[in-house]
Amino acid sequence: MNDSMANLKILQGAEPGREFDLKGDRWVLGRSPDCDVVLDVAAVSRRHVILSKEAGDFFVQDLGSRNGTYINRQRVIDRAQLHDGDKILICDVLFEFRLPPSALSGVSPGGSSLLDPVNPSDVGASTIMATIDVKRAGAAAWKSSAKPETQLAAMVEISNGLSNTLSVKEILPKLLDSLFKIFVQADRGFVIMRPCADGPLVAVASKARRANQEESMRISRTIVEQAMADKKAILTADAATDERFQMAQSIADFQIRSLICAPMISSDGESLGVIQIDTLNQLSRFTDQDLQVLAGVANQASIAVDNAQMHEQAVQQQALQRDLEVASQMQHALLPSASPNVAGYHFFEFYESAYRVGGDYYDYVLLPDDRFAVVVGDVAGKGVSAAILMAKLSSDVRFWLAREPDPAQALGKINEAFSRPEWDDRFVTMIVAVVDPRAHELTLINAGHMPPMLRDASGNVLEIGGDQAGLPVGVVDDFEFETYRRTLQPGDFVTVFTDGFSEAMNSKRELYGIEKLIKVVGDKSVGAHDLGQHVLSDVRQFAGDFPQSDDMCLVCFGRE
Repeated sequence: MNDSMANLKILQGAEPGREFDLKGDRWVLGRSPDCDVVLDVAAVSRRHVILSKEAGDFFVQDLGSRNGTYINRQRVIDRAQLHDGDKILICDVLFEFRLPPSALSGVSPGGSSLLDPVNPSDVGASTIMATIDVKRAGAAAWKSSAKPETQLAAMVEISNGLSNTLSVKEILPKLLDSLFKIFVQADRGFVIMRPCADGPLVAVASKARRANQEESMRISRTIVEQAMADKKAILTADAATDERFQMAQSIADFQIRSLICAPMISSDGESLGVIQIDTLNQLSRFTDQDLQVLAGVANQASIAVDNAQMHEQAVQQQALQRDLEVASQMQHALLPSASPNVAGYHFFEFYESAYRVGGDYYDYVLLPDDRFAVVVGDVAGKGVSAAILMAKLSSDVRFWLAREPDPAQALGKINEAFSRPEWDDRFVTMIVAVVDPRAHELTLINAGHMPPMLRDASGNVLEIGGDQAGLPVGVVDDFEFETYRRTLQPGDFVTVFTDGFSEAMNSKRELYGIEKLIKVVGDKSVGAHDLGQHVLSDVRQFAGDFPQSDDMCLVCFGRE
């Protein structure tokens, strides 16, 4: 490593141990040979991520890559700052980022920020008076020595405030209102949680008894993290002299004399957060009875938070399901409602997505001079994103096939319109088959798709157009597609399918395969009119109850 510049080192993946000195102020990482750091990995986008240096700080900006960029297991949303020793994951390649020694020499360990990391070894003497283990054992586990009327008032107050509340945002302020009625000596109260799994601890709700205390309400992270880590409620008799709070500005500013806090533990034993109450009055310190009451309250609050979170997740899931149902209906509305009515020809079609919406599609397009086109496409990927691209693609296909007489030229225009930089790593395999029923001429263009199968009147099966197959749509914007032509004889029947058929899997994880598909298409005991349904039934019988892993599309057409 050059001591004067930052450095990236591959820890695992392609070429482990290789290092890259970061010269200059901007570096592009990706699969393209034009990148500053070239990653020859198929899953990496052509231009995946940018590293930049700005005023001595380093940043990562994801360029909308398909598989994302992660720093210390957290996905980068647009842009994030880098620190010495950070691990950067791009697909299967794990980097370690290192600053030069010159950049580290002036860095001092954490300042006085309340949310700075705390050194676990910095414990020292303490005036903590009592702790209670609150690992989830149910409400019956509390053996409180608090006055019965105090305990009863606390539980009734919390129960009334939380029993019918199914919103976390509503629960937390109500909780603090109740606690201030119970603990009349309290001056400040906080509910402290992590908004996301690995995020910092922050006060998601707070309350002060006097307005002048609301101006700079800050939390002490030290005691909060200890309560969450140990899953213990904590009472300190004089927080202002407790060595654990020496670096906490909130304690020093407000001369906090007594503090109680209790963690909220989820149903699976994880710390959801902490409830903290403190007082400035030296003559009104909290007692161990108060600690037991707060621990019981935290237990009940954790149940309410658990229920609220589950309710919010259920509501979000229901909304998502409604959106997916609408998307599924819209997608099916884009598919043909019926086969073409062409004298002397018959058709079969089947479509089923692996999820609510999918990326496979088919279409029949009626063209001038009584011609018709059969189109089958397979967008890379599954789900909503693939379905959106499929909708865009279907409109382009209809437009260009109707406008451009030469099908190969039309597919070239479709490819040009689809090849956009913002759709990095998105491509479509496609078959466009145009039939002139007056001359019985078939014109076939293959964009990276599996060759269709033609069965003649004798039952012989031929894969057609494979030698003329070009690149998938979206790979090269100016690609010129080749044409395959043949005359359809009486009894000729063409089968076009997506890989949901050829790669159908059974419970033994065996693939259906092209060879079996050819054999089934060539079954002479099955007439052409029944062939499409015969293929579908055989694939389904092979897969059995094994869940469908890919979208399935099958279109058959042929001459009587």
